[in-house]
Amino acid sequence: MTDLPTFIAGLPKVELHVHHVGSASPRIVAELAARHEGRSPVPADPQALADYFAFRDFAHFVEVYLSVVDLVRDADDVWLLTHEVARELARQQVRYAELTVTPYSHVHRGIPAPAFCEAIEDARKRAEADFGIVLRWCFDIPGEAGLAAAEQTLRIALDERPDGLISFGLGGPEIGVPRPQFKPWFDQARAAGLRSVPHAGETTGPETIWDALRELGAERIGHGISAVHDPALLAHLAQQRIPLEISPTSNVRTRAVASLAEHPLPRLVEAGVPVSINSDDPPMFGTTLNDEYAVAARLLNLGPDGVAALARDAVAAAFLAPADQARINAEIDAYRAAAAG
Repeated sequence: MTDLPTFIAGLPKVELHVHHVGSASPRIVAELAARHEGRSPVPADPQALADYFAFRDFAHFVEVYLSVVDLVRDADDVWLLTHEVARELARQQVRYAELTVTPYSHVHRGIPAPAFCEAIEDARKRAEADFGIVLRWCFDIPGEAGLAAAEQTLRIALDERPDGLISFGLGGPEIGVPRPQFKPWFDQARAAGLRSVPHAGETTGPETIWDALRELGAERIGHGISAVHDPALLAHLAQQRIPLEISPTSNVRTRAVASLAEHPLPRLVEAGVPVSINSDDPPMFGTTLNDEYAVAARLLNLGPDGVAALARDAVAAAFLAPADQARINAEIDAYRAAAAG
């Protein structure tokens, strides 16, 4: 039997809550910052980025995040970012990832929507050929930009409809950004066949999660950790098998949770709520998906069998065809059996 970190490192996985720009490695962020030196507060030194990515609170995180978004100035930047994110995920044995992309932020900064979609699609196909990883897109409304951003995100999704697009999301700050106002755009996206995956209940209470379920038709919830404070909501999520996308280190780094020791993951699992383990914005939070699995293993007191079960739970929550789910689960089971042998 190998040690648990080694086991996690080799375990086939899926990643369901990871942001496109937020996954840019320090090397790529520094490279982009050097391209635009003098026009951005982002350091061009990879070593200095650790201090730059020290967040006071969620609002400061959003401010820093948007400064990195500003570094993506053209379609070549988009392609580089996408391909490198895929490379890093594949290194961690990620077989399939649903990447949260915010096209409004890039189109608003001057990249034409067709060029943006062409870049992510070309990088997606190249990454599958180069690294064997399958990428799919969640087009995400930046909530802080309001209803105009919702309209433009929907228009880009429906007019461009890149082949990899499968879902429609809502990110950014929750405080002061009520979920129900986005219902008309989610209704249209769902009618067009896109799945509903809004963020809710990270920095606000359970009512935000109820709103996401009732008004936006959420099939999965990004974060959703405040559900732990509402027994009726916990029961609903467990009974309806609505998964929460959990990213423990992210919740601590944005100050949504005071410490890993206080993270509600164990209580959510104990209540029977389906969860997947994710990395969110890994380089910004000084983590990786492998690290998040190790954190979850500590919080839940899991060995290899339990960690492999977490990986299968993420597969079950993915928007994958049954045959593709079966294929990845077979890889997980074969890996577990080989490690036990």
